[in-house]
Amino acid sequence: MKILIIQHKMIGDVLITSLLCENIKKAYPNATIDYLVNSNTLPVLENNPYIDNIVVFQEKQNKGFLNLIKFCKDLNQNKYDVVIDAYSKLQSWVNMLIIDAPVRISYKKSGRKFLYTHTIQKSEEPATNLGLSIEHRLSLLVPIGITTPLATQPKLYLTKTEITNAKKLFNNFKVNTSRKTVMISLLGSDETKTYPLDEMAKLVNYVGDNYNVNLLFNYLPSQKDQATVVYNQLNDVAKSKVYFNLLGDNLRSFIAIANECDLIIGNDGGAINMSKAVDNKSFIIFSPWIDKKVWATFEDGINHVSVHLKDFYPEKFKNLNNKQIKKEVKKFYAMFDFELFKPKLEKFLKNSL
Repeated sequence: MKILIIQHKMIGDVLITSLLCENIKKAYPNATIDYLVNSNTLPVLENNPYIDNIVVFQEKQNKGFLNLIKFCKDLNQNKYDVVIDAYSKLQSWVNMLIIDAPVRISYKKSGRKFLYTHTIQKSEEPATNLGLSIEHRLSLLVPIGITTPLATQPKLYLTKTEITNAKKLFNNFKVNTSRKTVMISLLGSDETKTYPLDEMAKLVNYVGDNYNVNLLFNYLPSQKDQATVVYNQLNDVAKSKVYFNLLGDNLRSFIAIANECDLIIGNDGGAINMSKAVDNKSFIIFSPWIDKKVWATFEDGINHVSVHLKDFYPEKFKNLNNKQIKKEVKKFYAMFDFELFKPKLEKFLKNSL
Protein backbone atom coordinates (compact mmCIF):
# COMPACT_ATOMS: atom_id res chain seq x y z
CA MET A 1 0.00 0.00 0.00
CA LYS A 2 1.40 3.37 -1.05
CA ILE A 3 0.09 6.41 0.83
CA LEU A 4 0.54 10.14 0.30
CA ILE A 5 -0.21 12.63 3.07
CA ILE A 6 -0.54 16.30 2.10
CA GLN A 7 0.10 19.16 4.54
CA HIS A 8 1.13 22.48 3.05
CA LYS A 9 2.31 25.63 4.85
CA MET A 10 3.19 26.06 8.52
CA ILE A 11 5.60 24.27 10.86
CA GLY A 12 3.03 23.56 13.58
CA ASP A 13 0.62 22.03 11.06
CA VAL A 14 3.31 19.84 9.51
CA LEU A 15 4.51 18.64 12.90
CA ILE A 16 1.01 17.70 14.08
CA THR A 17 0.09 16.03 10.79
CA SER A 18 3.21 13.87 11.07
CA LEU A 19 1.13 11.94 13.61
CA LEU A 20 -0.72 10.41 10.66
CA CYS A 21 2.55 8.96 9.39
CA GLU A 22 3.30 7.36 12.75
CA ASN A 23 -0.18 5.92 13.15
CA ILE A 24 -0.26 4.45 9.65
CA LYS A 25 3.22 2.96 9.92
CA LYS A 26 2.34 1.31 13.23
CA ALA A 27 -0.94 -0.05 11.87
CA TYR A 28 0.47 -1.04 8.47
CA PRO A 29 4.24 -1.60 8.81
CA ASN A 30 4.62 -2.57 5.16
CA ALA A 31 2.95 0.60 3.84
CA THR A 32 5.10 3.16 2.04
CA ILE A 33 4.37 6.64 3.37
CA ASP A 34 5.17 9.80 1.40
CA TYR A 35 4.65 13.15 3.11
CA LEU A 36 4.13 16.28 0.98
CA VAL A 37 5.22 19.46 2.79
CA ASN A 38 6.60 22.91 2.07
CA SER A 39 10.37 23.24 2.01
CA ASN A 40 10.55 25.58 5.04
CA THR A 41 9.13 22.89 7.33
CA LEU A 42 11.66 20.13 6.60
CA PRO A 43 13.66 20.50 9.86
CA VAL A 44 10.77 19.21 11.98
CA LEU A 45 10.69 15.99 9.97
CA GLU A 46 14.39 15.11 10.08
CA ASN A 47 15.11 11.59 11.38
CA ASN A 48 11.39 10.75 11.62
CA PRO A 49 11.34 6.94 11.37
CA TYR A 50 7.71 6.79 10.21
CA ILE A 51 8.19 8.63 6.91
CA ASP A 52 9.58 6.79 3.90
CA ASN A 53 9.81 9.74 1.51
CA ILE A 54 9.39 13.48 1.93
CA VAL A 55 7.93 15.16 -1.13
CA VAL A 56 9.15 18.75 -1.06
CA PHE A 57 6.90 21.52 -2.34
CA GLN A 58 8.99 24.57 -3.33
CA GLU A 59 6.63 27.55 -3.29
CA LYS A 60 8.78 29.75 -5.54
CA GLN A 61 9.46 27.05 -8.12
CA ASN A 62 5.84 25.92 -8.22
CA LYS A 63 4.31 29.38 -8.19
CA GLY A 64 1.52 29.81 -10.72
CA PHE A 65 -1.29 27.49 -11.79
CA LEU A 66 0.60 25.82 -14.65
CA ASN A 67 3.61 25.00 -12.49
CA LEU A 68 1.32 23.59 -9.82
CA ILE A 69 -0.41 21.37 -12.38
CA LYS A 70 2.95 20.07 -13.64
CA PHE A 71 4.01 19.32 -10.05
CA CYS A 72 0.78 17.37 -9.49
CA LYS A 73 1.10 15.41 -12.72
CA ASP A 74 4.64 14.38 -11.80
CA LEU A 75 3.38 13.34 -8.36
CA ASN A 76 0.63 11.27 -9.92
CA GLN A 77 3.28 9.06 -11.54
CA ASN A 78 3.84 7.50 -8.11
CA LYS A 79 0.45 5.73 -8.39
CA TYR A 80 -0.73 6.11 -4.80
CA ASP A 81 -3.35 3.78 -3.32
CA VAL A 82 -4.41 6.33 -0.71
CA VAL A 83 -4.08 10.12 -0.52
CA ILE A 84 -4.93 11.97 2.70
CA ASP A 85 -5.37 15.72 2.29
CA ALA A 86 -4.93 17.25 5.74
CA TYR A 87 -4.58 20.77 4.30
CA SER A 88 -7.78 21.02 2.27
CA LYS A 89 -7.23 24.38 0.60
CA LEU A 90 -6.60 25.51 -2.99
CA GLN A 91 -3.12 24.01 -3.39
CA SER A 92 -4.17 20.58 -2.17
CA TRP A 93 -7.47 20.72 -4.10
CA VAL A 94 -5.44 20.96 -7.29
CA ASN A 95 -3.37 18.00 -6.05
CA MET A 96 -6.54 15.99 -5.53
CA LEU A 97 -8.02 16.97 -8.88
CA ILE A 98 -5.05 15.43 -10.70
CA ILE A 99 -3.94 12.57 -8.46
CA ASP A 100 -6.21 9.63 -9.25
CA ALA A 101 -5.71 7.43 -6.19
CA PRO A 102 -8.54 4.92 -5.51
CA VAL A 103 -8.93 6.28 -1.96
CA ARG A 104 -8.87 10.05 -1.40
CA ILE A 105 -9.64 11.39 2.08
CA SER A 106 -10.14 14.88 3.50
CA TYR A 107 -12.51 17.06 5.49
CA LYS A 108 -16.08 17.71 4.43
CA LYS A 109 -16.35 21.09 2.70
CA SER A 110 -19.11 22.53 0.58
CA GLY A 111 -18.55 22.02 -3.14
CA ARG A 112 -15.42 19.87 -2.69
CA LYS A 113 -16.91 16.41 -2.15
CA PHE A 114 -16.27 15.39 -5.78
CA LEU A 115 -12.51 15.52 -5.13
CA TYR A 116 -12.62 12.79 -2.50
CA THR A 117 -13.93 9.27 -1.94
CA HIS A 118 -14.25 9.86 1.82
CA THR A 119 -14.94 13.13 3.64
CA ILE A 120 -14.87 13.65 7.40
CA GLN A 121 -16.98 16.20 9.25
CA LYS A 122 -14.90 18.34 11.61
CA SER A 123 -16.11 18.46 15.22
CA GLU A 124 -17.08 21.76 16.79
CA GLU A 125 -15.96 20.80 20.29
CA PRO A 126 -12.99 18.65 21.35
CA ALA A 127 -13.84 15.23 22.80
CA THR A 128 -10.50 14.95 24.65
CA ASN A 129 -7.70 17.19 25.83
CA LEU A 130 -5.78 16.54 22.60
CA GLY A 131 -7.36 19.63 21.07
CA LEU A 132 -9.21 19.86 17.78
CA SER A 133 -6.05 20.29 15.70
CA ILE A 134 -5.00 16.75 16.64
CA GLU A 135 -8.48 15.22 16.84
CA HIS A 136 -9.39 16.45 13.36
CA ARG A 137 -6.26 14.95 11.83
CA LEU A 138 -6.67 11.62 13.58
CA SER A 139 -10.24 11.42 12.27
CA LEU A 140 -8.78 11.23 8.74
CA LEU A 141 -7.45 7.77 9.58
CA VAL A 142 -10.88 6.23 10.11
CA PRO A 143 -11.56 5.44 6.40
CA ILE A 144 -8.42 3.26 6.31
CA GLY A 145 -9.45 1.33 9.39
CA ILE A 146 -7.53 3.14 12.15
CA THR A 147 -10.34 3.99 14.56
CA THR A 148 -8.23 3.91 17.72
CA PRO A 149 -5.05 6.03 17.37
CA LEU A 150 -1.77 4.30 18.18
CA ALA A 151 0.03 7.63 18.75
CA THR A 152 -1.38 10.99 19.80
CA GLN A 153 1.63 13.18 20.57
CA PRO A 154 3.83 14.58 17.77
CA LYS A 155 7.53 13.96 18.29
CA LEU A 156 10.81 15.46 17.15
CA TYR A 157 13.89 13.32 16.66
CA LEU A 158 17.28 14.77 17.61
CA THR A 159 20.64 13.16 16.95
CA LYS A 160 23.21 12.61 19.70
CA THR A 161 25.39 15.25 18.04
CA GLU A 162 22.60 17.83 18.11
CA ILE A 163 21.94 17.15 21.78
CA THR A 164 25.65 17.37 22.61
CA ASN A 165 26.03 20.64 20.72
CA ALA A 166 23.11 22.20 22.61
CA LYS A 167 24.64 21.17 25.93
CA LYS A 168 27.96 22.72 24.83
CA LEU A 169 26.13 25.94 23.91
CA PHE A 170 24.56 26.10 27.37
CA ASN A 171 27.99 25.51 28.87
CA ASN A 172 29.55 28.25 26.73
CA PHE A 173 26.95 30.72 27.98
CA LYS A 174 27.53 29.50 31.56
CA VAL A 175 23.87 28.62 32.02
CA ASN A 176 23.19 27.69 35.64
CA THR A 177 22.24 24.03 35.23
CA SER A 178 21.21 23.73 38.89
CA ARG A 179 18.13 25.78 37.97
CA LYS A 180 15.28 24.89 35.64
CA THR A 181 15.22 26.70 32.32
CA VAL A 182 12.20 28.55 30.99
CA MET A 183 11.94 29.50 27.34
CA ILE A 184 9.91 32.62 26.62
CA SER A 185 8.04 32.47 23.33
CA LEU A 186 8.52 36.19 22.95
CA LEU A 187 6.95 36.85 19.55
CA GLY A 188 4.26 35.25 17.43
CA SER A 189 4.58 34.53 13.72
CA ASP A 190 3.24 38.02 12.99
CA GLU A 191 1.99 41.11 14.81
CA THR A 192 -1.57 39.79 15.11
CA LYS A 193 -0.29 36.78 17.07
CA THR A 194 2.11 38.68 19.34
CA TYR A 195 1.17 39.55 22.90
CA PRO A 196 1.91 43.29 23.50
CA LEU A 197 5.59 43.69 24.33
CA ASP A 198 4.98 45.93 27.37
CA GLU A 199 2.72 43.28 28.90
CA MET A 200 5.20 40.54 28.01
CA ALA A 201 7.88 42.48 29.89
CA LYS A 202 5.62 42.46 32.97
CA LEU A 203 5.29 38.69 32.64
CA VAL A 204 9.06 38.18 32.37
CA ASN A 205 9.67 40.50 35.32
CA TYR A 206 7.19 38.50 37.39
CA VAL A 207 8.87 35.18 36.55
CA GLY A 208 12.36 36.59 37.08
CA ASP A 209 11.44 38.21 40.41
CA ASN A 210 9.66 35.23 41.91
CA TYR A 211 11.36 32.09 40.63
CA ASN A 212 14.93 30.81 40.64
CA VAL A 213 15.13 29.93 36.95
CA ASN A 214 17.11 30.57 33.78
CA LEU A 215 15.26 32.57 31.12
CA LEU A 216 15.80 32.16 27.38
CA PHE A 217 14.20 34.45 24.80
CA ASN A 218 13.00 32.80 21.60
CA TYR A 219 13.33 35.23 18.69
CA LEU A 220 14.83 35.37 15.22
CA PRO A 221 17.88 37.58 14.54
CA SER A 222 15.58 39.82 12.47
CA GLN A 223 13.40 40.27 15.58
CA LYS A 224 16.23 41.35 17.89
CA ASP A 225 14.96 44.93 18.12
CA GLN A 226 11.59 43.72 19.42
CA ALA A 227 13.29 41.36 21.86
CA THR A 228 15.42 44.27 23.07
CA VAL A 229 12.27 46.31 23.74
CA VAL A 230 11.18 43.65 26.21
CA TYR A 231 14.66 43.18 27.71
CA ASN A 232 15.10 46.92 28.33
CA GLN A 233 11.93 46.99 30.44
CA LEU A 234 13.16 44.28 32.80
CA ASN A 235 14.43 45.00 36.29
CA ASP A 236 17.94 44.00 37.30
CA VAL A 237 16.86 40.76 38.98
CA ALA A 238 15.03 39.51 35.88
CA LYS A 239 17.83 40.67 33.56
CA SER A 240 20.37 38.68 35.58
CA LYS A 241 18.48 35.48 34.72
CA VAL A 242 18.07 36.13 30.99
CA TYR A 243 20.56 34.61 28.53
CA PHE A 244 19.63 37.08 25.82
CA ASN A 245 22.05 35.96 23.10
CA LEU A 246 21.67 32.22 23.54
CA LEU A 247 20.09 31.42 20.18
CA GLY A 248 20.24 28.64 17.64
CA ASP A 249 21.67 29.09 14.15
CA ASN A 250 18.73 27.32 12.53
CA LEU A 251 15.52 25.48 13.30
CA ARG A 252 17.25 22.23 14.24
CA SER A 253 19.47 23.99 16.75
CA PHE A 254 16.39 25.70 18.19
CA ILE A 255 14.79 22.29 18.69
CA ALA A 256 17.94 21.08 20.45
CA ILE A 257 17.92 24.18 22.68
CA ALA A 258 14.23 23.60 23.48
CA ASN A 259 15.17 20.05 24.43
CA GLU A 260 17.46 21.48 27.14
CA CYS A 261 14.62 23.58 28.58
CA ASP A 262 11.96 22.47 31.06
CA LEU A 263 9.01 24.62 30.08
CA ILE A 264 7.89 27.28 27.64
CA ILE A 265 5.74 30.34 28.29
CA GLY A 266 4.40 32.82 25.78
CA ASN A 267 2.83 33.28 22.37
CA ASP A 268 1.18 30.39 20.57
CA GLY A 269 3.00 29.21 17.46
CA GLY A 270 5.62 26.84 16.10
CA ALA A 271 7.93 27.27 19.10
CA ILE A 272 5.18 26.03 21.41
CA ASN A 273 4.38 23.03 19.23
CA MET A 274 8.05 22.07 18.91
CA SER A 275 8.64 22.47 22.64
CA LYS A 276 5.71 20.17 23.41
CA ALA A 277 7.15 17.65 20.95
CA VAL A 278 10.29 17.42 23.13
CA ASP A 279 8.12 17.00 26.24
CA ASN A 280 8.31 20.50 27.67
CA LYS A 281 5.49 21.83 29.83
CA SER A 282 3.71 24.85 28.37
CA PHE A 283 1.79 27.99 29.27
CA ILE A 284 0.31 29.55 26.13
CA ILE A 285 -1.04 33.05 25.52
CA PHE A 286 -3.42 32.85 22.58
CA SER A 287 -4.08 35.73 20.22
CA PRO A 288 -7.67 37.00 20.51
CA TRP A 289 -8.47 35.87 16.95
CA ILE A 290 -7.10 32.32 17.27
CA ASP A 291 -9.49 29.51 18.25
CA LYS A 292 -8.15 28.10 21.50
CA LYS A 293 -10.22 24.90 21.13
CA VAL A 294 -8.17 23.99 18.07
CA TRP A 295 -4.63 24.68 19.27
CA ALA A 296 -4.78 24.15 23.06
CA THR A 297 -3.31 20.67 22.78
CA PHE A 298 -2.91 18.38 25.82
CA GLU A 299 -4.55 20.98 28.05
CA ASP A 300 -4.79 19.49 31.54
CA GLY A 301 -4.56 22.50 33.84
CA ILE A 302 -1.24 21.25 35.21
CA ASN A 303 1.44 20.50 32.60
CA HIS A 304 -0.22 22.33 29.72
CA VAL A 305 -2.20 25.50 30.41
CA SER A 306 -3.39 28.29 28.16
CA VAL A 307 -5.16 31.63 28.38
CA HIS A 308 -7.34 33.50 25.92
CA LEU A 309 -8.99 36.89 26.33
CA LYS A 310 -12.31 35.12 25.75
CA ASP A 311 -11.75 33.25 29.05
CA PHE A 312 -12.14 36.58 30.85
CA TYR A 313 -14.44 38.63 28.62
CA PRO A 314 -16.65 36.20 26.66
CA GLU A 315 -19.19 38.93 26.04
CA LYS A 316 -16.66 40.91 23.97
CA PHE A 317 -16.59 38.10 21.39
CA LYS A 318 -20.32 37.65 20.98
CA ASN A 319 -21.43 37.45 17.32
CA LEU A 320 -17.86 38.00 16.04
CA ASN A 321 -15.95 35.59 13.83
CA ASN A 322 -12.16 35.20 13.74
CA LYS A 323 -11.75 37.45 10.68
CA GLN A 324 -13.64 40.27 12.38
CA ILE A 325 -11.59 39.88 15.55
CA LYS A 326 -8.33 39.83 13.59
CA LYS A 327 -9.15 43.19 11.99
CA GLU A 328 -9.43 44.73 15.47
CA VAL A 329 -6.84 42.59 17.21
CA LYS A 330 -5.00 45.59 18.70
CA LYS A 331 -8.18 46.68 20.45
CA PHE A 332 -8.63 43.21 21.90
CA TYR A 333 -4.98 42.88 22.91
CA ALA A 334 -5.29 46.22 24.75
CA MET A 335 -7.74 44.52 27.12
CA PHE A 336 -5.46 41.53 27.73
CA ASP A 337 -3.57 42.74 30.82
CA PHE A 338 -1.00 40.45 32.38
CA GLU A 339 -2.77 40.86 35.74
CA LEU A 340 -5.79 39.03 34.30
CA PHE A 341 -3.98 35.72 34.09
CA LYS A 342 -1.14 36.18 36.58
CA PRO A 343 -2.85 33.90 39.17
CA LYS A 344 -3.16 31.15 36.54
CA LEU A 345 0.52 31.51 35.60
CA GLU A 346 1.49 31.44 39.27
CA LYS A 347 -0.39 28.16 39.77
CA PHE A 348 1.23 26.67 36.66
CA LEU A 349 4.73 27.65 37.81
CA LYS A 350 4.19 26.27 41.30
CA ASN A 351 3.22 22.94 39.75
CA SER A 352 6.09 22.98 37.24
CA LEU A 353 9.12 24.26 39.15
